[in-house]
Amino acid sequence: MGNAVSGAALAAREAAQARRVAERPVVDARSVPGHEAVFNAGVLCHEGTYHLFARAVRAGYRRNSGPGDRFLDYVSDVVVLTSRDGVEYQFAYVLAPAGSNGTTSIEDPRVQRVAAGGRERLVMTSTWLTPRAGAPWRIGAHELAWDGERFHLEERSGRLLGPEGIADKDAVVFALADGRVALIHRIQPNMQLAVFDDLDHLMGAGAEYWDDYLLDLDRHTLLAPSPGALGVGAGAPPVATEEGLLLFFHERRGDGSYTMNVALLEAASGAVLSRLPSAILEPELDWERRGDVDGVVFVQGAHLEGDYVYLTYGAADRCVGAATASVSRLLDALAEAA
Repeated sequence: MGNAVSGAALAAREAAQARRVAERPVVDARSVPGHEAVFNAGVLCHEGTYHLFARAVRAGYRRNSGPGDRFLDYVSDVVVLTSRDGVEYQFAYVLAPAGSNGTTSIEDPRVQRVAAGGRERLVMTSTWLTPRAGAPWRIGAHELAWDGERFHLEERSGRLLGPEGIADKDAVVFALADGRVALIHRIQPNMQLAVFDDLDHLMGAGAEYWDDYLLDLDRHTLLAPSPGALGVGAGAPPVATEEGLLLFFHERRGDGSYTMNVALLEAASGAVLSRLPSAILEPELDWERRGDVDGVVFVQGAHLEGDYVYLTYGAADRCVGAATASVSRLLDALAEAA
């Protein structure tokens, strides 16, 4: 009986693998004027068009041959590219330039629709680097507005989320089934879950909330790395299904490579119901294995289309790939893994 169950579980995991939509990047480096690497992209399907929110690094950066950061003169803006089919993308505009909101770089945007307070609000989370020497990266957040042609930052909505003075990133925001709002974030090496009364509570949470939260950080751990892995972090905003919320996330293995993984969360609380023990996508193609950072598939975007989820990911910190996965097959595999 044990072998039969193991065989069924193995078959379910194989069927749940993500499949690339193309053997090439959907967005390559140098596809945005004045920029080199274009990667780590969230996605939003709006009025029949895919809007890709990507991290684009300004041209002129170079590898550092000495100690310190991997690259010198490395500055990231958030740009938008659009597509009708999710395969062929064209550059549209720069959404969030570095230097705004007191940042020196804006990285890794996720865009999510958050139903809260009787209406839907569009929130972009990202990683902000600030010019203060020694300051850690922080979670940045903006609400977005659509003017009929393009998205804009709601400038007055820009703020930092999470505890001050602590390196924190890889944030996604979503509504729970009971009306509360949750934030998944990453204080190394684990993913944590913070829950708020509503979106305004999250956006306005100050030291009183976060000081209390940090007193028992382990209690808020959502997912920890697998044995031998170095860290985990949220990827795309969770995708709602009848069985719960699908959370696509990355794991950094002991060899430094990044893989795409999935877990199932309870819709009412955000608690983990099940997690696949193996990756659903690994860096295998040349453009995923070689780049500014080798061996990376870094999921950030998810859009539900019937039984399939369209997924966008950064590849080797250089370009953007896309893949699809079957919801029913993922749920079958997660049920076997529970």
